[in-house]
Order: sequence, then structure tokens, then C-alpha cells
Amino acid sequence: MQSIQYTETKYMLTVSEASKMLGVSIHTVYKLIESGALKCKKISVRKTLIPAHEIERYISEH
Repeated sequence: MQSIQYTETKYMLTVSEASKMLGVSIHTVYKLIESGALKCKKISVRKTLIPAHEIERYISEH
């Protein structure tokens, strides 16, 4: 339940934050993005943000 409370207050998550919420490595989050399982917003070359609703959608589907 902590993850739901967290996403209610934050709309965009860094890859690091997403990995902690999903309980996977940062590398795995990038693989999920590349495969299309998670949608993200590329802010710059070094900054990728994932909408919180994408994390919730992924968790509910898996």
C-alpha cells in the first residue's frame, strides 16, 4: 500500500524511483521501457521520467 500513497503525491517518477517501487533493478526498468511495457517521457538525453499511472498500470497487469 505504500507505493499507492507515494504515487498519489508524485506524478512523474525517475527510473531509480520506479525501480524501487517495482522491486527491480534500474537496468530492468530500462528494458521494460525499451520493450514498450512502460511508457516514459524523455526530458533530455540524461533524464527519463515515468508517469506514476504507468507504474500502477504495469503493477495491475502483472
